Formats: sequence, C-alpha cells, structure tokens
Amino acid sequence: MSASREVSTMIKQGFISDPTLSLSPSRPILSRVLSPSTSPSKTNTLSSLSPPPSFSDKVRSSPTLLEMMSEEQQHESKLNDDKKKKLHDRVSRVLSEAPVRGLGFGFGDVKLTVVSRDGYRVAMDVHRKVLANRSRFFAEKLRQDNGLVSHSVEICDCDDVEVYVETVLLMYCNDLRKRLLGEDVIKVLGLLKVSAAIVFDAGISACLEYLEAVPWSEDEEEKIVCQLNQLQLQDSITDVLQRILAKPSTSTRTDDIVSRLLTGVLQAKDEKARREMKTLISRLLREDKQSNSNSNDTLDVSRDTLYNLCHRCLSSLVLCLSEATCIDENRRDRGVLIGEIAREADNMQWIVDLLIDKKMGNEFVKLWADQKELSLLHSKIPTMYRYEISRITAQICIAIGRGQVLVPKDTRFLLLSTWLEALYEDFGWMKRACRSVDKKLVEDGLSQTILTLPLPKQQSILLGWFDRFLNKGDDCPNIQRAFEVWWRRAFIRQYAGEQDNNQLQMTVCDFPD
Repeated sequence: MSASREVSTMIKQGFISDPTLSLSPSRPILSRVLSPSTSPSKTNTLSSLSPPPSFSDKVRSSPTLLEMMSEEQQHESKLNDDKKKKLHDRVSRVLSEAPVRGLGFGFGDVKLTVVSRDGYRVAMDVHRKVLANRSRFFAEKLRQDNGLVSHSVEICDCDDVEVYVETVLLMYCNDLRKRLLGEDVIKVLGLLKVSAAIVFDAGISACLEYLEAVPWSEDEEEKIVCQLNQLQLQDSITDVLQRILAKPSTSTRTDDIVSRLLTGVLQAKDEKARREMKTLISRLLREDKQSNSNSNDTLDVSRDTLYNLCHRCLSSLVLCLSEATCIDENRRDRGVLIGEIAREADNMQWIVDLLIDKKMGNEFVKLWADQKELSLLHSKIPTMYRYEISRITAQICIAIGRGQVLVPKDTRFLLLSTWLEALYEDFGWMKRACRSVDKKLVEDGLSQTILTLPLPKQQSILLGWFDRFLNKGDDCPNIQRAFEVWWRRAFIRQYAGEQDNNQLQMTVCDFPD
C-alpha cells in the first residue's frame, strides 16, 4: 500500500507517466457502444467521424519534469563541450605559433601541465633553464643540482588556461614589448596577473609599460585600477596610475579650477560652444554628486565662487538694460545689446540652477527680490527683448514650490512684489519663444509660492490675478488651482486663531518611590 502511494505521488509530480493512461495493443483506441434507441443514420454519421485524440495522447505530448531536467543537462553539456572545443582550438593555435622550437633549446626537460577549474588540461614540454631564469616561482620549485633530472610540474585551478600558457611562452621571448603590441588591455591584465603570480619580473615590467602607454576606455580603467590594487605591486604601478591620480597640490586648487571653467563658459564668444559646455559641466557636477553622495570626495564648488559669478551677471544685466533704455530704436546697436541681455539672463539661469542643485539658493532669492533697480529698467524695454529675465523669477518659484529653497515669508512676498508683474507681462512670450519652458511647471511653482504666504497676502495677489486673467487669458499664467485653494481656506475651511480648546494639556504627578 505504501509503495503504491509513493508511485502515485511520483506520477502526480510528473517524474513518470501513468501506465493506465498509456496506449497498449490490447486496448482499443476508441470504443463506442450504441444503445438500442440509436438510429442507423446516427450510427453511420458517428462512424464516419475521426476519433478524437485520447487523453493519454495529450499527457504523452507534454514532457515530464524528469525529461525536462534531462534536456537541460544535455543542453548545458553541449554548451560546455562547445566552450572546451573553442578553448582547445585557441590553445592549439597559441602553441603552434610558439617561438620555442626555433631557439635551440633542444627537447624540453620539464613537463608543465596547466589545469582549469573545470578539468581542462594542457601539457607542455618546456625547459628548466628558461623557467628558472625567468621566474622566481619556478626557480624555487625546480631547484636541483643535477641539470639532467626531469621534472613534472602541475598548476591547478587556473582561471584562464589560455593566459597561463601564453605567459609561459612569453618567457621565451627576447622582446616582450614587441610581443605585446596589438594586444587588448584585458588580455594584458590577465598576463600581468599570471606574471605576478609566478614572479616573472620581465613580464610584469613589460605589461606595466604597455598599460602605461596605451589609451583606456572607462570600463578598462576601472578594471586596471582594481587589478593593480589587488596585485599590490607598490612603486612599480605609480607610472601606470599617474593619469588618474591627482597630487595633493592639484586637489587643493579644485575651486580655482572650477571657477575658471565657469567664468570661461559665461564669457564664451561662440554661442554654440557656450551651450554645449554649460550642459557638459552641469552633467559632470551632477554625476560627481551622485557617485560620491556618501563620501567627502565630491567636487567642491564654493558658495563664494558661485555668488561672485551671480553678482557679476547682475551687474552686466543692469548695465545692458540701462544702455537699452537710452539707445534709439532705429540704431543697429540695439539688436546687439538685446542679444547681450538674453545671454546674461541665460548665464544667470545657469548659475542659479547650480546654486539650487547644491542647496545654496536661499541667499539668491533674497538677492533677486532686492533688485528694484533692475525690475524698473526691465519694465522700460519691449517684452520681446526682456522675457529671458523673467525666466529667472519662474525658476525661483519652481524651486520654492518644490521645497528646494527655504526663505522667510517676507522674502517670498518681496520676491513677488518685485517681479510678479514682470512675470505676468512676459509669460506669453516665454511660452511662445522658449521651447524649454514648461508652462505647467511654471504655473504650479507660482501657485505653490503664493500659497505659502499668509492668507491676506494670498487674497491680495490672487484677486489681482483674477482681474488680469479675465483680460489676458492664455497670455497670463493660469493659477486657478491656487485660486481654488485660497477660496476654500478663506470661505469654507475657516480656522479661528483664537480657538485653543484643542491644546494639549499635561499633568505632572509624583509617583511614590
């Protein structure tokens, strides 16, 4: 009974097929019994139909778990066989091109066998004199007074048999540098690892000289640094790593270098190059911040450097707008000057973006809110020439709405008092002329900024917006969402500041010891 239950369980799990479901010669494929009430016509119709597939056929068409496991093993075995065949072909080619035979060493007196982790073996007849002279490892293993004694050496559990074989053959080369020409970096790293393991000093030097001289990809660079650190070759790797290691004197001047780069971008004469380098430097600074978020090795751009650049851009903007208000519209110089205004505003946007990204933007909000003179000059020149300046205000509102800058309510209200009218006036041009401006993002940022103010100030600003929106329509920011929130706060969900019935009460009790 127990054996029967075990067989039944194995059938359910799919290891063997149910014998009762299989076909046998003594069992008909299809049996049909007709009752007396069945008419002949129906009988003829049934007999003309082909029999449906039996349930046993369906079961046999699906492989069992044991069969699936067997097929997987056969597939893996075939892949391993193919892999070994390819390795054998490569090793055979390396040995056929070996320079051993033509160097007059005679017959090999050492049988060297290299065995991989999966059991693949390569046997070579090599020369004790060559191995002992080139490798301190082999010199120790082959220490014999009698040069006529034959040796057998086996190296097991090799990571890469092909590389081990090639490293041994390198010992027969007089010009190792020439032999390495044309090899890829990963291959030479493998040769270096084996050379270090068998203390093949000439091979180590040749590999390091190769790595020092050839270009690296970024992926290869990481592997080189990792490999050299693992091998701990100490002073011999200094030349190789000089291209990626900064001296202390260089790292201490980081801020000066970054300041020079940022200033160079702001003063660039070629507009296309300026845009490209802005994008590149911004991306590199963000990559550095992300890759070193948990360490102190981030590229340090000081607050003073960025704010010095901000003040320089502000001075240029004031100067450009002052000149623009005095120039005759018919003069050709006006177009050049307007281009300079757009350029300086774009530079300012870039620096502000860096400040916000480095969480240093709080002070700039106050600085921008205090620009009364610049705001007045802004209102005196045509919208088409000045709308880039209003993008700075939009940029700040977006940052406030996201919580990326935190400034007092007085500063937030001063910001809107100084620049909100200009943003209203320039919004239509910003939408049409700047593909990079996200209308919805600007409207959301402005709405959130307004809603952070005290309720009376919200009311003052939103009632003014209400009148403007009815007259300007799409040329005015659509901040209906902020209007709805203010309405509910003011008229539906009213909170009386004097109520203190829900204040938390504490009672202090003395407990006996």
